[in-house]
Amino acid sequence: MGLGGIKLNGLEHLSRVFESAEEIIFDDYSKIVLMSDCHRGDGTWGDNFAKNQSYYFTALNFYYNNNFTYIEIGDGDELWENKKFTDILYMHKDVFWLLSKFHNEGRFYNIYGNHDMIKKDKSFIEKNMYQYYDGREKKLIPLFNNIKMHEGLVLKHRETNNKIFLVHGHQVDFFNYNLWRLAEFLVRNLWRPFESHGIKDKASPAKNYKKKDTIDSKLIDWVIKEKHMLIAGHTHRPMFPEVGEPLYFNDGSCVHPRCITAIEIEYGCISLVKWGIKTMENGSLFIGKNIIAGPNKLKEYFDNRYKPNKEEISI
Repeated sequence: MGLGGIKLNGLEHLSRVFESAEEIIFDDYSKIVLMSDCHRGDGTWGDNFAKNQSYYFTALNFYYNNNFTYIEIGDGDELWENKKFTDILYMHKDVFWLLSKFHNEGRFYNIYGNHDMIKKDKSFIEKNMYQYYDGREKKLIPLFNNIKMHEGLVLKHRETNNKIFLVHGHQVDFFNYNLWRLAEFLVRNLWRPFESHGIKDKASPAKNYKKKDTIDSKLIDWVIKEKHMLIAGHTHRPMFPEVGEPLYFNDGSCVHPRCITAIEIEYGCISLVKWGIKTMENGSLFIGKNIIAGPNKLKEYFDNRYKPNKEEISI
């Protein structure tokens, strides 16, 4: 709600989130990876993450061993289709073990999206994510003790003070933000059973190209209006502008049919990458990384910002 109980529109709300977001200081020696829309599930037929978990774990292990900070920008866990976080935790315990190592070293930040909006409830986090019960050891094991959940974060460059806004992006999607409780009910009780018969959820931007275009356009509007770089998820569609275009990036998702995608910020450059199956010369298969776009210097983006025309300025 806005001041005086007036409901803010999506762009205004994004600006409020940006202004109040915690800032993470980085520089040209920092190494950061951003992923979103993992939709980790309970391992049953509806778990879209399960088929890509090997790609994800390999990528995450690489980023851990190479001293990256991991920032998850929404919909990490599928908490619309699944009522219990513990079902997800026990199914993907190896993933959460590695994420907890990032957390223990101060290299894990978490932004919630629409499918894990429940994470904005501090009591939910304290009950489900600070620790878990290990049946084999018969005791509580620390997981993400005292972890903070964010609606948005800002990366602030130490020398230049240039800012990069990190947010899931569902804030400009009326149905999946303002009516998220209804959307959750429909996904859990209607679309999930339908999905088992091949019927797609038309309300999901991940499966509706017109909705993707609308959301991307609104996020670009925010970038033009506020003149800051923005990295989002939500639509599952990777976006990587050329230098001189509006600074809207999207890291894609971890539930693509044959790969996962991510955005890397490393040594002052930004890249869009994908992890999937690769083939060696002898025919052996392995999981590896390809660069889809970039690396481009962040400085070039900031020094050559998009200049809107008069119509765009009046948004």
